[in-house]
Amino acid sequence: MLSGIPLFPEQASTLAPAVDNLYFFILAVTAFFALLVSALVIYFAIKYRDDTGLKVGAPITGSVPLEIGWSIIPFLVAIVIFVWSTVVFFQIIRPPDQTLEIYSTGKRWMWRFQHADGQREINALHVPLGRPVKVTFTSEDVLHDLYIPAFRVKADAIPGRYSSIWFTATKTGEYHLFCAEYCGTRHSGMIGTVYVMEPNDYQAWLTDGGITGGSMQARGEQLFQQLACTTCHLTNGTGRGPSLSGVFGSTVTLSDGRTVTVDESYVRESILTPQMKLVAGYQPLMPTFQGLVNEEGVMSLIEYVKSLSGSEGTAQARVAPDAAPGAAPVAAPAGAIEQRNEGRTQ
Repeated sequence: MLSGIPLFPEQASTLAPAVDNLYFFILAVTAFFALLVSALVIYFAIKYRDDTGLKVGAPITGSVPLEIGWSIIPFLVAIVIFVWSTVVFFQIIRPPDQTLEIYSTGKRWMWRFQHADGQREINALHVPLGRPVKVTFTSEDVLHDLYIPAFRVKADAIPGRYSSIWFTATKTGEYHLFCAEYCGTRHSGMIGTVYVMEPNDYQAWLTDGGITGGSMQARGEQLFQQLACTTCHLTNGTGRGPSLSGVFGSTVTLSDGRTVTVDESYVRESILTPQMKLVAGYQPLMPTFQGLVNEEGVMSLIEYVKSLSGSEGTAQARVAPDAAPGAAPVAAPAGAIEQRNEGRTQ
């Protein structure tokens, strides 16, 4: 009757075996000691049982070897678990270079995904087989959690912050996607499907599938123009805001002396709350774009700012990214970036 119900989700990513091996090791260690303690309790209960109730236990004098043994053995086991779990943890949080970038937004009760080439999906995610994929996401309302059991990846979607997961799918097929954080009355319906496709099929889907509307970079550039960001973020660094050319991924100095790395989170922060981290050498002139740009727009701006880090980026594009150094893939409107002055001068 239960033959169709697997005990564990299928392993369908390069991370899954590492996570499962660690899990099974910890399970084996805890089971061993639980059985050992239970067996000893039963053994001593039988051996030293007293049917009369008149026996008095002998005084315990202690044993140095015994004390050392039950202190050292658990310590060594704990160290092994710590080192092993640390290795797995860094594998999970450090995506390789040249990953396929996908952006997502959680909202009661759906997941929206945006591909850099412009395709958009709701409660569905198409990815190629054998290629590292990084999903950067946030929430528009309450706390959510993006969870793909077959890939053994999971992270909270927190309003106002960016989280990310990465994976390399090893098997084609369809895999469940869940929200693993209670988010309201329809939480159980916030589910989706990950479609792992052969590379050629994925390329065909990119051409014919999804909801297209131009690449994220193109949409971000258009929004950058509409918000008049180019009036302040000049390529030569003489504008009221810092130049954004090549700023993404760099380190900038703030007016309070701190340094930050220009990443997705920092760019987003620069767009929505530009006064929080003002770049040294610039005045707090940039207005907030909170309420004027939605999460999808912010993500498109981030992608545009990222594109300015390449040698082929346009002057305008490079200007905008600089405004939001520290907020990764969020291409902040010129105004917001400028206000933060997080820009590094070039």
